[in-house]
Amino acid sequence: MILASQSPRRRELLLAAGFNLDVVPADIDETRRPGETPVELVARLAEEKAEAVRSSLTSAPGDGLLLAADTIVWMGDEALGKPADASDAARMLRELSGRTHQVSTGVCVMCLAPDGSPAAKSCFVETTEVSFWQLTDAQIEAYVETGEPLDKAGAYGIQGAGRMLVSGIRGDYPNVVGLPVSRLIREISALSEDGRDAVADAIRKGASHAQR
Repeated sequence: MILASQSPRRRELLLAAGFNLDVVPADIDETRRPGETPVELVARLAEEKAEAVRSSLTSAPGDGLLLAADTIVWMGDEALGKPADASDAARMLRELSGRTHQVSTGVCVMCLAPDGSPAAKSCFVETTEVSFWQLTDAQIEAYVETGEPLDKAGAYGIQGAGRMLVSGIRGDYPNVVGLPVSRLIREISALSEDGRDAVADAIRKGASHAQR
């Protein structure tokens, strides 16, 4: 599979699911358009990233798959990107404190012909609700001091120390990490023309990966 993303978290999730990866990051303008909702934004960016990388290929990877994704943290109409600095991270965490927000990942997976041209594709958005505890200033300061929030959308990583901030989630946990792997594999299975059950394959490969 070609992964059109530099995210180490997506890479780890896909490796754990048994995929062999070639990482080819997409270079596109990610500016939000006027009137565009957070969900519309990630849907568009995922598809544009996939197409940008596909158009640069001269041949398909061995399994014929190309994947692009984009994740956003949002409340209402406000999108929370990566903080500019520690002060900005603390501001975001105060805003999230005691509230429920959404994490949406736009995904675009393409099945490619041997020459790299598109044969089939599936694009979708998965959204998970995340609730935070009411955070104290000391808790926010301690978390910011770890440095973990500085490269994370919404200024937290649920797979790291940021899990201590979360009171609950509703929906897909890996989606908050960066990729809804379970749904992705089902979309790949639906695109398959050989009748192969990609979900069953992923279960076997994932179990093997976990035992290493």
